[in-house]
Amino acid sequence: MEAPICSAKGCREPATHVVLWNNPKVHTPDREKPWQACDEHVSTLSDYLQVRGFFLRSEPL
Repeated sequence: MEAPICSAKGCREPATHVVLWNNPKVHTPDREKPWQACDEHVSTLSDYLQVRGFFLRSEPL
């Protein structure tokens, strides 16, 4: 099985974190959507989701 790749646009680095999010207008409260992130993009992806009110948490893989 291949290692997960970062979800940031154009990034092909191995993911080291999972960023969990939920859009309350679309998803039920218990639904958690994952984005994988490398060390360089974990804060960028988290910040993007926080601004929109979608961020739940990030965890190391």
